[in-house]
Parts: sequence; structure tokens; C-alpha cells
Amino acid sequence: MQRLLRQLYCAAVATVIAEPAWANAVYVSNEKDNTVTIVDSDTMEPVKTINVGQRPRGITVSRDGKFLYVCASDDDTVEIIDTATHEIVGSLPSGPDPELFVLSPDGKTLYVANEDDNLVTVIDVEQKSVLAEIPVGVEPEGMGISPDGKIMVNTSETTNMAHFIDTESHEIVSNVLVDARPRFAQFKPDGSEVWVSAEIGGTISVIDNASREVKHKINFEIQGLRSEAIQPVGIRISADGKKAYVALGPANRVAVVNAETYEVEKYVLVGQRVWQLAFTPDGKYIISTNGLSNDITFIDTQSDEPVKSVTVGALPWGVTVAPN
Repeated sequence: MQRLLRQLYCAAVATVIAEPAWANAVYVSNEKDNTVTIVDSDTMEPVKTINVGQRPRGITVSRDGKFLYVCASDDDTVEIIDTATHEIVGSLPSGPDPELFVLSPDGKTLYVANEDDNLVTVIDVEQKSVLAEIPVGVEPEGMGISPDGKIMVNTSETTNMAHFIDTESHEIVSNVLVDARPRFAQFKPDGSEVWVSAEIGGTISVIDNASREVKHKINFEIQGLRSEAIQPVGIRISADGKKAYVALGPANRVAVVNAETYEVEKYVLVGQRVWQLAFTPDGKYIISTNGLSNDITFIDTQSDEPVKSVTVGALPWGVTVAPN
């Protein structure tokens, strides 16, 4: 009996040692090798790799930090991972080819872009059930939600539109034409504007959320690069609404934009094919995923200088950071 108790105790201790809790864990979806890499944001070192479904792309953490949601695009599902055990504990009925999603401010509803069937699927996270399927334009991808949770914006790559959707009625209330191949939508923290990136158009359309009209377009120019190599994708805006960061794809840079004047202030050289971005909860760093160099880059938001690049899995796509 004592031997059995000793074995059980040792196994429990081993489990605790094997699965430590990391403050501000960074989760990176690796599209090519079907994994999620966990990076400790304090040490900026990878600490664990989780095997997930096929072609993981969109990734986010629940508001309480207990679960990780991952779009397993080629498995037509959203996987749920327990952040304490790092085990897959369930899935959500996402619809075909989920690519990107956004979680409501209260954490109860997940809005998923289904690229193959031109729908946005609305999911009750607690009940794991579909609340609605909203027809949108061709090849939906970008997903953004207003701070009050009342309006969700989806971008359709082929239709070149930003669709404004009422989250109560699940109806499209406005369609705004933007430039070619819109990939991402991001609201300002005060909800006044939506920024939409156009990968092929090479611009950011700044849309007034009240009038639903494009009020400004941001262009990018990098000496020595052809314009077609500058392809805006991921966008993140600082909590105070003063500064925006834009991933520029094969330009291998992150643009730093004054979010009040819309002027580009700097280009930060990172890895190859920079795709998505995420802030650490304290706003001290913003992290880019660099697909073709298989790494992520930590950028100091005070100096807007790269601090460290960290090797992760094959073709990193999405990134999210656990809340404090």
C-alpha cells in the first residue's frame, strides 16, 4: 500500500513539474506542422509544443485564460485546449474551413469566418452550439468586434468589402467597399473607427464606425521594395488608441503608425512573411509571426525596436497571449 501511495505521489509531482504555469504564455499556431508552440514571454523562450488538428490558423484565449481556441482549418473545427493541462478537451462546431475568428467582449460568443462557404458562424461557447450562420461575401477572413460587442465586422477577400453585422439580430447593417483582398479588421479601443487591411491593395482603410464611410487610407512605401511586396495583413492598435502596428507580409516588416494622424512613423524589420500580431497584456511588447522564417519577433513598444526572435514551428500563422 505504501509503495502504491509513493508511486501515485511521484506521478502527481511529475505532472506538476511537467506542466508549469507560465505568466503571459504566448501561443503560436504553426500552420504547416499542425502544432501550437508555447513561449514564455518573460524569458522569451519556447517551453512546450502541443499537437493539434490540421492547418491551425486563427487562435485566441478565453477571457478567463482557462481555454485556448484554435481554428483547425482542414479539420473543419475549432479545437478547445485546456491551458492548465495543454490537452485538447473538446471542439466547437465551426463550419467548413474556419480561418479566423473573434471572441465577444464577454467571452460567451465566438464569431468564425468560414472561407469555403462564405458564411460567418456564430457559436455559443458555453453550450458549444451554433446560434446563427450569416451569409457574407466571397472568401470571408478578417474578423473584428466593437468594444461594446454590438457590431462585428467581417471582411471578404474576393468581394473586397467590410460587412458590418449587428450581433443581436445577426444581420448585415452596412457594407463598405475597401481595396483588394481585405485580410483583417481591427476596432479602435474607443469604437470610433475600424481599420481594414488590404493585402493586394496595399492599404489600410480607416472606416468611421458612425457613418460607415472610409475617412482615410494609409499607404506604405519602403525604399528598395516594390509596392507589390508590401502587403498589409494583421493589425493591432494600442490600448490608448495612439499607436497602430501593421504586419506587412513579404515586406518582412511591421509598420508603426500614428493612429491619430495616420502617419507611418517607422518600419521595423522582423522575420520573413510577417502575418499576425499580438500585444502582451502590459502592452510592453508586440509579437509578430514570421511564417517563412519559422519564428516570432518580440518588439519593444517604447523604442519600437525588435528585441528578440524566437524559433517556433513550421509556418507560424497566428499568435495570442494569455491574460494576466
